[in-house]
Amino acid sequence: MLAGAVAGLALSPLVPPPGSHAILGLLVASLVSGLALAATAPRARGVPRGTWIALAALAAMAAGAGLGELRLRAIDRGAFAGPVGNQATARGYVMAVPRRSNGDVTVRIQTAGGRLAVEVREPVPDLPIGREVVAGGTVERPPPWEAAYLQRFGIREVLAADRLRLTARTRGGAIAIVDRIRDRAEAALGRGTPPQEEALLRGFLLGEDDRIDPATTDDFKRSGLAHLLAVSGDTVMLLALLAVALLALLGVPLRLRLLCVLALIGLYVPLTGAGPSIQRAGIMAATGIVALLAGRPRSRWYAVLFAALATLALNPRATGDVGWQLSFAAVIGILLWASRLRDLLMAGPAGRGSGMRRLLAEGAGVTISATLATAPLMASAFDAVSIASLPANLLALPAVAPMMWLGMLACIAGQVPGVPVEPLTALAGLLAAYVAQVAHWLGSPGWARIEIGADGAGSVAAAYAAMALGASVALGWASRRRGLRGAPAQRGVVLAGVAIALLGIALGRAEAGADRPGAATPGLRITVLDVGQGDSILLDPVDGEPVLVDGGPYGDDLRDHLQHQGVSELAAAIVTHDQSDHVGGIEELLGVVPIHRLLYARRGPDFPRDARAAGVRASPIAEGSEVDSGGLRLEALWPPRAAVDRPEPADPNTTALVLLARWHRFSMLLTADAEAEAVPLDPGPVDVLKVAHHGSDDAGLGPLLDRTAPSLAVISVGADNPYGHPTPGTLSTLAERRVPTLRTDQAGDVTIDVAESGWTVETGGG
Repeated sequence: MLAGAVAGLALSPLVPPPGSHAILGLLVASLVSGLALAATAPRARGVPRGTWIALAALAAMAAGAGLGELRLRAIDRGAFAGPVGNQATARGYVMAVPRRSNGDVTVRIQTAGGRLAVEVREPVPDLPIGREVVAGGTVERPPPWEAAYLQRFGIREVLAADRLRLTARTRGGAIAIVDRIRDRAEAALGRGTPPQEEALLRGFLLGEDDRIDPATTDDFKRSGLAHLLAVSGDTVMLLALLAVALLALLGVPLRLRLLCVLALIGLYVPLTGAGPSIQRAGIMAATGIVALLAGRPRSRWYAVLFAALATLALNPRATGDVGWQLSFAAVIGILLWASRLRDLLMAGPAGRGSGMRRLLAEGAGVTISATLATAPLMASAFDAVSIASLPANLLALPAVAPMMWLGMLACIAGQVPGVPVEPLTALAGLLAAYVAQVAHWLGSPGWARIEIGADGAGSVAAAYAAMALGASVALGWASRRRGLRGAPAQRGVVLAGVAIALLGIALGRAEAGADRPGAATPGLRITVLDVGQGDSILLDPVDGEPVLVDGGPYGDDLRDHLQHQGVSELAAAIVTHDQSDHVGGIEELLGVVPIHRLLYARRGPDFPRDARAAGVRASPIAEGSEVDSGGLRLEALWPPRAAVDRPEPADPNTTALVLLARWHRFSMLLTADAEAEAVPLDPGPVDVLKVAHHGSDDAGLGPLLDRTAPSLAVISVGADNPYGHPTPGTLSTLAERRVPTLRTDQAGDVTIDVAESGWTVETGGG
């Protein structure tokens, strides 16, 4: 029944409002049927037990769907709904840790009129949760890549603020007590630690990662240690162990100890922002403690299902959160494989071996299990898997628990004025620095992360089925070799796994081949527009709004080009650098075509001001930034933030924005005017290369072609231009490496239609 209720809650966001009455009708009918059959069960002969279970599951699913719909309505009613496009001043309390990225700050606030996201440019001071802010700006709809994220928090609108100030007021009520505890814990972690280690400890222990250096955050992501920056199950487990040990030293009886730990977990979850992963961990821990108090220990799988039920009852849209997905995947992997891996690593049952050896084996088993269990989801969500994750986690393992315990003790001691915490935080800071160094060592190399995608639910299901079967067979074989007793793989389990694998493969093929009797239906259309001597590239994903990279020169009627492509508005317009053959057309679009955001690497003298005058948000991006629209991802590879902050170089092309466009397995390198001889680029193999600087001489082009091995090169260039572009040297280099090349001066618009099964090219014919 729990599984049925979880399924109903998870499906509720997919049911449109017109289906409400049907859901309630199904709910009533299922419940009545289930109760009636249950009442007659003792007298009902010949009815299989599975029938009762199926009816109960259907009733629970209907109940979950109905509850989910009611909960979604309640969440959405709490959203701020102001007049879009109007100037407004918002006053509200900070609800969560701000997100800081590339000079932009986004903070969620609770106003008297509902929940609202405020976006403002740096510099912005610390914005503690629970403190009041006042911001003024323009009310806007969020861009497509942000709308789904904000919807999970019940937010529909964004205030693009040009001013924000923090007041001295704090929110009231019981939650204010939690705010004060958090403030004292933050202050304690800052005593005796350098700023960088303080920021790390705040992230590890309180989930406040907004002040961690972006380069350090990237190291943690690439090395597979990013889970440490999001407070999760490990932190809750370590907190519970620390509390039990301290209370035992104080002579507190077991039952009272468990009650105290239960209360501590109930305080810690909101203290850290109550994200999906910490909710799951807190609920699972609380379920286990309640079961112990009741004298009826429950199955660990019961705790997992109950955690899923509770988190989805709070917010049915949590299933769309990657953190929620990864959290449950990790804990399921741990339950399936960790104990067996531990026994194998100890070469005997868990009872044998030294305490330290057992501890290391336990940690390694948990790390390996969680890493494997989350890999398919990582590939699906980020089109990449960190192959450094396992060694990085094993190297960091000895430092994590002591660091967390020292930090927790500092937070507890810091609640009492005058208690010195510096010895604790100093040691915790050293351990945090070691973990960050491990992240840097294993996150920096190019091999740390491999680009790999799992396209669609079918591929992910097939990957998990194959992983489950492979792990079952491998662990069973290894256990028999070592003479260990393990749960043997039952024939039915293996057959079910095979069935799931076949179903997943079929689903993956159905998704790839849906709606295409012969040719594939395009999922992304890329058009290198023929705008003369300039660059303008339109990327239009089927599941998102179009993105325009550069606009060509002035006077080339870019608006007509877009209308010809069926484009009436843009999710984003990106200016690679401030030269007229790239920015001119975009400046002509401002105020004429709706543009949600204008993005650039180095701000020019005019276009950010013109964007503000047209009501378009203008923001800088640099290496490491990502722009998403539907399934399209644009990753900035160049220039580094430090290069942007320095005075403009003599050659502005050396700081031009270089982007890597990805859609599932397809990739295209957009080099703008950044010639490879001056700009270090190593994105790995790509499908298509947009040749830099209209095909000018580039001594680095040959090595770049060797590294990227493109199947097609496109040169955006004007006919009979006075610069001799593309040069004979560039054309010769492309020909020597047998790279097919298309030029806009000869072919007109170059259109690349990308589907999951492949991609095709069309030209405008001149």
